[in-house]
Amino acid sequence: MKILGAQIASFNEQEALNHQKQFSYLRDQLGSKGVNVDRLIRKIANLQIAIPSWALGAGGTRFGRFSYAGEPGNLEQKLEDIGTLHALTRAAGAVSLHIPWDIPEDYSALRQQAAELGIVFDAVNSNTFQDQKDQEHSYKFGSLCHTSKAVREQAIAHNKEVIDIGERLGSKSITVWLADGASFPGQHNLRGALVNTLNSLREIHDYLPDDWRMFIEYKPYEPNFYSTVIQDWGTSYLLANECGDKAYTLVDLGHHLPNTNIEQIVATLMMQGKLGGFHFNDSKYGDDDLTVGSIKPYQLFLIFHELVYGMEQNIADNPPLAWMIDASHNVKDPLEDLIQSLEAIRLAYAQALIIDQTSLLAAQDQNDPVLAQEVLQEAFRTDVRPLLQEARLRSGGVLQPIAAYRQFQIRKQLISERGKTTVATGL
Repeated sequence: MKILGAQIASFNEQEALNHQKQFSYLRDQLGSKGVNVDRLIRKIANLQIAIPSWALGAGGTRFGRFSYAGEPGNLEQKLEDIGTLHALTRAAGAVSLHIPWDIPEDYSALRQQAAELGIVFDAVNSNTFQDQKDQEHSYKFGSLCHTSKAVREQAIAHNKEVIDIGERLGSKSITVWLADGASFPGQHNLRGALVNTLNSLREIHDYLPDDWRMFIEYKPYEPNFYSTVIQDWGTSYLLANECGDKAYTLVDLGHHLPNTNIEQIVATLMMQGKLGGFHFNDSKYGDDDLTVGSIKPYQLFLIFHELVYGMEQNIADNPPLAWMIDASHNVKDPLEDLIQSLEAIRLAYAQALIIDQTSLLAAQDQNDPVLAQEVLQEAFRTDVRPLLQEARLRSGGVLQPIAAYRQFQIRKQLISERGKTTVATGL
């Protein structure tokens, strides 16, 4: 499955007149406010979001998984799908592998394929939240936190193996997410579990190459429902500080209790120079892993407001952030779902970029909440989609990715090439 430049050009020609009208109007509107639109478009175009290797197939629920026809049957086909996403959107220029779901067989060939598709290898992800075939010790009662030294050593060795795999691919970071926790009071020695986790993470951190980073993810509950060892950003931050300079907190938008002020977490972590990156999704009740921006678009905008402000100020020298989508596609075509998420992320970013920061700071200094709200909502209510379209156009993508995906009948072609029964590895 390969999208040709002629296809893209032909599709864009159909949409060109309408786009130019909308873009010209928005350009004049923003220009009258002193916004450098060309600079804005370059920033939007440069925002690349990693696609996780497990997200190219249908997701599931705790009760079942409904496969989608034409799913990628191996890692090479997954890269092909990400290449398709990137060709359409020009926003998916990275892949994040999950080990051992997706272990390369031919590293040189895989790196060459990725390079030809314009894709780099982002953070690699370890998996100690489920037992693998022929695994000696079980993670039923934890991995890095386990009371058994043998289990902890097995989990540490796996993370080191993931780092080795990432090095061969050109990755520069590892994401560690633990399901470790307890479902019942008294099941864990809470302090002992945290100490074991810290010591394990230190050993992984010390194994990192000099130019690598380790991202420590957190989650308040699930699969354990009484306690999770790394239950919130504060615990992740504590562990990152204790591990060393190469350790950072990773924020997954779904890993918070309802109504948590995620934008405040972002501001605090960036103030301390310890924000490593983001896993994007959306939720209504818990870790629903829904399409980005489908439930709480204003929250996403407010988060990006803090991100943009933090990146521009960067008082604590926070490193460049890692961006990834972490979603589960239960009823949608996975590729269409990912296209919608990529659009939502860039949309919130663009909205945050046009906030009148001078007026906002003045309103804050004058303790004027009405004016502050007006400034934020002026940016949020501005239809910046023509900016995203122009960024794609200048980068060689399509003006309307979902429409093009359907017009090109990409899913039909994938089914023709792969059949109806292939099932992607992962969730």
